[in-house]
Amino acid sequence: MSYENIKEELLNWSLKFKEKQGHAPHMCFLTFGCQMSFHDAELIAGLLWELGFVKIDQPEQADIIVMNTCSVRESAENRVLGQLGRLKHLKENNPDMIIAFGGCMAQRPEIVEKIEKSYRQVDLLFGTHKIDDFLRLLHNVLFSQSRSKDLEETNALPKEGLPRLRVQKHSAMVSITYGCNNFCTYCIVPYVRGRERSRRPEDIISEIEFLVADGVKEVTLLGQNVNSYGKGLEPQVDFADLLVEVAEITDLKRIRFMTSHPRDVSDKLISAFAQYDNICKHFHLPLQAGSNSILKAMNRGYSKEKYLQLAQKIKEDVPQVSFTTDIIVGFPSETEEEFQETLDLVEKIGFDSAYTFIYSKRGGTPAAQMEGQVPYQIKQQRIQRLMDLQAEISLQKNLKLEGETLQVLVEGPSKNDANMYTGRSDGYKLVHFPSQEDKTGEIISVKIEKASPWHLTGRLV
Repeated sequence: MSYENIKEELLNWSLKFKEKQGHAPHMCFLTFGCQMSFHDAELIAGLLWELGFVKIDQPEQADIIVMNTCSVRESAENRVLGQLGRLKHLKENNPDMIIAFGGCMAQRPEIVEKIEKSYRQVDLLFGTHKIDDFLRLLHNVLFSQSRSKDLEETNALPKEGLPRLRVQKHSAMVSITYGCNNFCTYCIVPYVRGRERSRRPEDIISEIEFLVADGVKEVTLLGQNVNSYGKGLEPQVDFADLLVEVAEITDLKRIRFMTSHPRDVSDKLISAFAQYDNICKHFHLPLQAGSNSILKAMNRGYSKEKYLQLAQKIKEDVPQVSFTTDIIVGFPSETEEEFQETLDLVEKIGFDSAYTFIYSKRGGTPAAQMEGQVPYQIKQQRIQRLMDLQAEISLQKNLKLEGETLQVLVEGPSKNDANMYTGRSDGYKLVHFPSQEDKTGEIISVKIEKASPWHLTGRLV
């Protein structure tokens, strides 16, 4: 059956459902993991929205629940499976409810086997490679009354022009690459997201122009390694070229990108980053470890000296840059001396903030088979020491912003205080401020009055 015929039959089903139940079918999304996972969820929501589905936040009231999952760490997988187990009673109370399970976990054969044997409440299994095939799988469930799955890996790019139901109206994520070719020894991503593929620049520009016309002020260019964008494309194009094209789009106020790999950061990219005012001066560059022996064991492809040289150049060329990173502690065979090298480098560079992680053994990755697995208690002690150091560095960085006026893109009301709003500065600093008016989606001036390691507080000016 053709894609258009599938859509037509699903639309007719949706209309009949609404006529019978008195409301449109409800969809609920439970999304875990990185920005790519949330981006995929927005695409699936867009496909269902075109069929008349209405998005809700309460799983117990849903007619379809879509779980988009993460495999980066074992703790994430355990959290997902725990949530999936709790959905069993919802399915028992409403047998017509459809539960869809997908994302990175669905690309792991051992997880799929567990789902098929022990989680019979799951109706639909989808992977990371063919999001646009979701409607065919849903059609099979509804009209064949049987489980449906498609976990086939492909090097093809997702279909262009898919509808999206964005969580935020003023900002959007735009994928520029899919997959990864780096094969860091600790990372499962290349095995669940596939080999690296780049979208054509004209497709990316067209999508962003559409988003800007729809009111988007900030876009984040996404990829497992955005710096390797363009490999294999004809005519030749690289990430710096793309970044310049995006920066020249009329009325696009802010551009962010993630994630960058230190090995592929070029002088050309740094120059483009510095040149345009609408490219946010926030550079996220994962370090992962400050020891050369650990970096080599991780297969990161650079030394701590190379990373330090790169960090210094970015800071020299863009003095106002906010520089952030990712760090893993407790990688197999990491000694106290090697961990101390990481602490020393963190202090020397002076990151504005750092996402810190305890190493998590991932089955199927080379690091999982390495000797010298570090005891969990030692990993806990090390990450606490790292977090304490980074908190002090972040505080000193943020204290320098007291009295300064920052441009803040308002994300919405604070989750913790109804009288406060929250947003992000150009440098990705989290900023809270009181307001009697709803400023969501606006770029406003906030004078910083108080700093903490994790956020800034100020007032409208």
